[in-house]
Formats: sequence, C-alpha cells, structure tokens
Amino acid sequence: MPFIPHTPEDAAAMLERIGVKHLDDLFADIPTSMRPQSFALPEGLAEHEVMARLCNLSADNAHGLISFLGGGVYDHAVSSAVDALSSRGEFSTAYTPYQPEAAQGTLQAIFEYQTAVCRLLEMDVANASVYDGGSAVFEAAMMGVRATKRSRIIVDESLNPLYRIMLATLSANLDVSITVVPHAGGSPDMAALEASLDGDAAVLVVQNPTFFGTAHDFTPLFAKTRAKGTKTAIAVNPVMQSLLKTPGEMGADVAVAEGQSIGMPVGFGGPYLGIMACTKDMVRQMPGRIAGRTEDLDGRIGYVLTLQAREQHIRRAKATSNICSNQALCALRSVIHLSLLGPEGLTRTAELSMQRAREAAAALTSLPGVSMYTDAPYSHEFAVTLPRPASEIAGALLRENIVAGLPIARWYPDLDKVLLVACTEKTASAHISRLTSAMGRILTTRERGPQ
Repeated sequence: MPFIPHTPEDAAAMLERIGVKHLDDLFADIPTSMRPQSFALPEGLAEHEVMARLCNLSADNAHGLISFLGGGVYDHAVSSAVDALSSRGEFSTAYTPYQPEAAQGTLQAIFEYQTAVCRLLEMDVANASVYDGGSAVFEAAMMGVRATKRSRIIVDESLNPLYRIMLATLSANLDVSITVVPHAGGSPDMAALEASLDGDAAVLVVQNPTFFGTAHDFTPLFAKTRAKGTKTAIAVNPVMQSLLKTPGEMGADVAVAEGQSIGMPVGFGGPYLGIMACTKDMVRQMPGRIAGRTEDLDGRIGYVLTLQAREQHIRRAKATSNICSNQALCALRSVIHLSLLGPEGLTRTAELSMQRAREAAAALTSLPGVSMYTDAPYSHEFAVTLPRPASEIAGALLRENIVAGLPIARWYPDLDKVLLVACTEKTASAHISRLTSAMGRILTTRERGPQ
C-alpha cells in the first residue's frame, strides 16, 4: 500500500489557505520544458543487473584525459592514507558534535584542522567550516557588513567569477549593494580599488592569486582600507600560501579559501569545504563552528564547541549565518593531508606546480600567435591569448582527450581568445609536450585551411 501523506481534502484545504487553486500553480515559474515529462519509471532490477548496467554506463565516460583545468579547483595528488583514515567509522558516521562527552575525537579533529588553518594563513581564529569557497566569500562579506554596520561591498573583478555570482545571489534579498571594480589586465586595479573606498564601504573583497593566476601584495591597499574604517577579506589558494605572502602578513581582517586543493579530489564539484579564518576582533562575527581546547576539573584536556551563540540553532533569526550542515569530514581530510605533507611537503607541492606552469607557459607561447595575456607575476595558473576563440581551440583539443584549460569568455565576454591554464605537481612534461604539439597542429591546420 503506497504512503499517501495527505487526502484530497487536506490538499484542497492547504491550497485554499495559501490562496492557490491548483497544485500546478505552485510550479508556474518553472518552464514546462524543465518539468518532469513523466513519472513512468522502469521496473526494478536485481542488484547484479543494476551493477551491470552502471558498469556499462561508466564505460562510456572519457578516460585518460590530460587536464590543465583550474579556475578554483585543482587536481593535486592525494595520498591513499587520506581516504583510509577519513573513511574510518569513527569519523564518517559522526555528525554535529553538540555533545562533547560523546564527540571528543571529532572535536579534536576539528581543533587540529583549525590550528593548521591558522598556521597556514597566519590568522588568529579559524572555523570548521562553511560549504565551499564561494559561500566563504559571501560569509566574509557579511562579517564586514555586520562589523561596520555599513552596506556597500567592494569587489575586485579579478575575484573568481563563480564567487562573485554566489555573493550576488546570496545577498540579493539583503540590504546591501555590491560595487565591482574592473580588473586591469587580469590584475587588481589598486588605484581604482582605493578610489572606491569611502565612508559607506563595509568590506573590500579581493583574491590572491587572482582568478587569472596573478599574484599580488595587498599590504599597502589593506592599510589604506583600514584607515577608512572598511574591513578587508581575501580569498586565497591554500597550497600557494606556503610560498606567497599570507593574509595575516598583509593585514587582512578575514581570509577565506576553497579547501578542495588540500586533500580532496576534483569530485564533480564537491563536496568541498570553505576555509574561513579571521582576526580575534572579528571572531564574534564568524559563522560556523569553532572547537576550543580546555581542561576539566581533574586537569584533563577536553574539547568543546565555543562561542555557539553565533549559530542559528542557538540564536535563530539573530544568528550570524544559517550555516548548519557539518563539513568536518572534509576538514578532516584537509588536516590529514596537511599533516602528511608537513610544511616542507606543501612548499614542495607549490614549487613543483609553479615550475610546471612556467614550463607550460614557455611551451605554449612558442607557438605562433600565442602570447601571455599579462606579464604580471603568476603562481601555478596563467592566462594565454590565442589567435582564435579559446572555446573553439579547447573543443578541438578535447576531441584529442586533452582538457586544455578554461575558456573564460563566459564571465569575461571581451576575452573570448583567452584560455586559463593550470598545472599541478601531477602535470608531467610529457603532458605539456602533448598539449603544445596538439595545439600547434590545430592552429596550423586552421591557418592553411582545407587542402
């Protein structure tokens, strides 16, 4: 017997209460073409039949791709120990650690993760955590709005466009405004950003390295921003923090990052974690969970959630955020990964990634008509200008099992010939040679035309 939660009379009463005549009226905003066309599901299959069908479907996926794709998510090497340890039942079955007497292991793991993040970014306090890099940018901006009681958010256009979209979407119904300052050839326009600061600016949001891969020192700009009473938030690449000037060194109020690159696979877009850290005077504005270490009456070390009044399960409408789902398993993967690498290993990962990027940049720019989009210093990601639309060339290379990079015209329409190329320590010289050879052949073939 099927479970029917509401009788027709119940449904009619509820529709009348909300002023709707028919159930379909609730979905009027969804185009007909996007609605389910049928609920006629196929008959069930036996387990072995399901497995056989799924295996056949997976065989259709592309295998052996060489990838130079980046734009915020990077294919770094992850030790099998990360999978082995993080998948232990003690961690994988644990959820929100509201009862410290039953969650000491989870709380300690969160505490160790926070400690690693604070050391990496050189900030005072970290949480664990928010959903991803984009939601972390939004939360950082809201921290600035609450702290200053101002409503204007200044954003550098070289901030990852996906982060900018998420910021605009999540703040659409809030009493805030967003000013986007155009980039200058893939780099922040420091003079324009400074000029945008005035008495009503709540927070300045920038990124280092930028979406274009360029690296910058925001210390002077942050000092001028602070003098205006405006808070500063910076999105960073956690791997590159082993080499670049950290948010703490630059004087940022809030630092955020996408944590995927430290311990998580690309994973079709998730799950990831949004790294967040801030200075001590901003801690009460920070969303998410913070684990603290204390002692019990017998002097034994114990771990607890602290400053919980920030969370919506305590303060509800007055909470700093509605972040509630626990990202601690992703945070655990990150701290295991960082612990296995250590400072020297993380630095070596960053160095190798940057070396491969320079090798790739030199090889690609040796091709006729290919040049660097900007001469600014860059990390392990760089933008090149091609003689033809980047999407066209990337599409041709994909047919040869090469993901050449990210055409950025979707977000920067005037840069339709610009391709964003990323390298990691997994990028081999043979991969770069294959990319260069294939791209050169494609460019040459088009120039000659059909024979």
